[in-house]
Amino acid sequence: CFIKDSPKTASVFLSPRFSSAAEEELTSHSGGGSGGYLEHIYKYAAKELFGIQVDTIQYKPLKNKDFQEVTLEKDGVALLHFALAYGFRNIQNLVQKLKRGKLPYHYVEVMACPSGCLNGGGQIKLDGESSKDQLQQVERLYESLKTEIPEKNQTVNELYEQWLGGVESEKAAKALHTEYHAVEKTSTGFNIKW
Repeated sequence: CFIKDSPKTASVFLSPRFSSAAEEELTSHSGGGSGGYLEHIYKYAAKELFGIQVDTIQYKPLKNKDFQEVTLEKDGVALLHFALAYGFRNIQNLVQKLKRGKLPYHYVEVMACPSGCLNGGGQIKLDGESSKDQLQQVERLYESLKTEIPEKNQTVNELYEQWLGGVESEKAAKALHTEYHAVEKTSTGFNIKW
């Protein structure tokens, strides 16, 4: 796949491998309307780590609908504790909890836009329609898509095998995975406290 761009046109050329994928129906993953993978990761972790099949997720709102959590419990013990924080105010609350050492989550999905990506700045605003109505309409459209488990997608599996040498390969790890690295502070004249 490559993009040819000129001042007058922009064209995307798909290799034969992707031409059939471009013609297929659109699909999404479970919980994909906001753009995040919290639901998928939660269900996958429950199954793979604890052998528990989770079909539906019940969120517990904390401060508002854009700051929620979900917990997987067994015999009164919390096995998984996930949260989502959408919008800067909720992200600030999350960061404050983190600074105080009171962040109990195994996974947190963070998005700057209130209500997630469906309400993001990249969405086209329709004339004469309220933002709330438009958001509800976009949510309905996303919910109408056929859902698919990402790791069972044939095209993704082919990409892993043919381009990355397998899911567990060093090439796949280098290209698709990351880990936390502290940013070293540079000592410049701007950092000196007088």
